[in-house]
Amino acid sequence: MLQPSIRAGDSLLETLPHWSKRPRWALSLALCMALLWLPGAAGSTLNCHKTCICASNIVSCSKMNLTTVPTGLPLYTAVLDLSYNEITRLRSEWTPVKLLKLHNLLLSHNGLHFLSSEAFVYVKYLRYLDLSSNKLRQLDEFIFEPLVNLEVLLLYNNHISQIDRSAFIGMTNLQKLYLSQNNISRFPLELVKEKSRLEKLSLLDVSSNRIKILPINELQVLPAWIKNGLYFHNNPLLCHCELYTLLAHWYIRKLNSAVDFKDDYTCVLPSPQKTQVQVFDLSGDNMNCSTFKEADEEAFLEQTLILGCDTKHRDMLKTWMMPGNVVVTPGSNQTAKVLQDGSLQISPVRSEDSGTYTCFAMSEVFNETIYVVLKVHNFTMHGNGETLNTAYTTLVGCLASVVLVLMYLYLTPCRCFCCPNKGKARGEDSIHSSMLSVTPTHEDPALKAELNRHVAFIDSKDLQGQNGKLNPNGDDDDDDMDAEAGSLMKGKRKKSVAESISSVFSDTPMVV
Repeated sequence: MLQPSIRAGDSLLETLPHWSKRPRWALSLALCMALLWLPGAAGSTLNCHKTCICASNIVSCSKMNLTTVPTGLPLYTAVLDLSYNEITRLRSEWTPVKLLKLHNLLLSHNGLHFLSSEAFVYVKYLRYLDLSSNKLRQLDEFIFEPLVNLEVLLLYNNHISQIDRSAFIGMTNLQKLYLSQNNISRFPLELVKEKSRLEKLSLLDVSSNRIKILPINELQVLPAWIKNGLYFHNNPLLCHCELYTLLAHWYIRKLNSAVDFKDDYTCVLPSPQKTQVQVFDLSGDNMNCSTFKEADEEAFLEQTLILGCDTKHRDMLKTWMMPGNVVVTPGSNQTAKVLQDGSLQISPVRSEDSGTYTCFAMSEVFNETIYVVLKVHNFTMHGNGETLNTAYTTLVGCLASVVLVLMYLYLTPCRCFCCPNKGKARGEDSIHSSMLSVTPTHEDPALKAELNRHVAFIDSKDLQGQNGKLNPNGDDDDDDMDAEAGSLMKGKRKKSVAESISSVFSDTPMVV
């Protein structure tokens, strides 16, 4: 005969005789509290033998189907691994005590979709936080503000679409931030640009998101040590030549972000087909962008110039070599000196300073050589404008002179009707010639009277006239005019008259 099964409550009463006299509600409460001690149950206390694995200051509770963080964590815990569980919400009370020695917290693959604004108040000394592969959708303001010592933050493979501009404020020691494989559509420029950037941030990964437009001008002026770790490949970027120029420059500088993922930088052509092409192919038939060439530095005489040594890593020891393989040494009489940040100052700039300057940067794990080509213009910065003004004035003067000469050569002289005895009675179509003479400065009355006749109009009849031209009208020469011309030609001139300037011009073409 089968015996009736014994219920768990009855068994517990038999085990604990003094509980048999207590009411039923006390038994139910005891059972509920016992369930909380089972592995994987909500609110379970840390059990290094069943729930988690404890190795010195490392507590690993990975893949234990936990729904909340175990309580009673040792104060000496340095590494806490809670990955691959079912912790969907990280509340402010997940640890009731300060864990001052905790520096690594792993919460990846949990389906986490909620972070309390006070979730990290008691773990201010974290240096590594892994929140990757969860279901986070947004990062609220000041969410990570307590983590002033954090160095690495992993947020990739979430559903993040909104990032508050103040979400990372206060993270003064953050060096690496991974935001790839999310739904971000705005490039977080505030993290890297001057005056608002995180000073120690050397790696920002926003690859595989939904970013279409990049702030090209702001990215171009960033230091090389930031651009070296700035990854934005696998985004639906819009194709344009500025994007090609940016990445081509980074590739020439051998920056890791451009070299390591060269084939993964793609963009969408501005066409109805929305064709996707590689950015480095835009210099071909796609958009015919100009091939990028490194620009030279330019300077003017007597100015103060600073040449930067833009290295891919920070805090490197830098030395400079001038054209002619002359090493810049401190305390010498050279016009060049190395500043505290490693840049080279030249003051004043001279014409012989043109050439190639070499910066040697060294560190314990990395060495780099940078070449800077300097071209010095042969005038001062302010003298350039004066030189241009002088050249402009000279050009205008030359053009005016040419115009006046052409007018003098090809325009028929006006007849003066106000002067008596100078008009012409007939032969309006006859060829005219003018003889001009410069009056000397002496005051000889006889010579002055003779030279006052400085213009003569001569008409030829049957013979060749001035300049070998014939009179097309065939009229008889005027007797008075012949006499006057003969007196001029036959008169005896003095030495000063012989030195005077005479010009003979013919300005009217022959008409047959």
